[in-house]
Amino acid sequence: MPELPDITVYLHALRARLDNQTLRQVTLNSPFLLRSVGIAPEELVGSAITSFERFGKRLVLGFEQDRWFVLHLMIAGRLQWRDAPARAPGRSALISLGFDNGVLWLTEAGSKKRASLHICRGAELDQHRRDGLEPLEANAEAFATRLTLRNHTLKRALTDPGLFSGIGNAYSDEILHRAGLSPLALTQSLDTDSILALHAAVQSVLQQWARDLLAEVGEQFPKKVTAFREGMAVHGRYGLPCPVCTTRVQRIRYASNETNYCPRCQTGGKLLADRSVSRLLKRDWPRSIDEMEQRQRVSDDE
Repeated sequence: MPELPDITVYLHALRARLDNQTLRQVTLNSPFLLRSVGIAPEELVGSAITSFERFGKRLVLGFEQDRWFVLHLMIAGRLQWRDAPARAPGRSALISLGFDNGVLWLTEAGSKKRASLHICRGAELDQHRRDGLEPLEANAEAFATRLTLRNHTLKRALTDPGLFSGIGNAYSDEILHRAGLSPLALTQSLDTDSILALHAAVQSVLQQWARDLLAEVGEQFPKKVTAFREGMAVHGRYGLPCPVCTTRVQRIRYASNETNYCPRCQTGGKLLADRSVSRLLKRDWPRSIDEMEQRQRVSDDE
């Protein structure tokens, strides 16, 4: 799912192409995308885009007469762009928007169509905002207050849109690794130094990746928006060496997601129980990375 750095790159590319551009044509191929019926997409034809914002992981485009697109890409939704003159993308697009200088459209991989579009007036816009704190705007005191509001694991707290805005599965892994904290540590058990380290990690990771992705894309429209990127420390790197200590990155699986972490940098060498594998192995589940590596050496020698 595109997170704060990815949405930042999308907004940069959209602003460069669509600021004050007039919408000339709309084609909605998937009625399931549109989740509100107050304004039909066709009603915006002839209106210019005047504003570009982010609500958490949502892209928000403002049109003339205080009308708004609120687009949530969810896991598999992606935006694409072709400069004019351009042929319409056909039915592979859930929706396409035609402008004088090109065509913008949305695709969504897979059979589960979760991306959503709300078209609303300004008076209804606030209902699409979440109460999550903007992590790049919060000072350490505001961050600590929000973090310890409820006693959750750090992984859950960072990815809760009601607590923090724009952080998801990928960048929460990177943040926790940089802070040297366990994803299962409880928010209300952290000392002041740990909270300050986490706040600094949130700021540095999100700023770094937004900056790096913008530099990578340059003036092009982003084509590779993914949760798995070269240069990440732990996310998507299960079994690969940690860039800090070379210990193999471990994971916790749950539902369709997983958390990646370094047991030496983040958990004091302890292996966190995987809900599927640890329950299967029971007493044979290694309790530490040292125990796991010792078993691996014995197995290699046999």
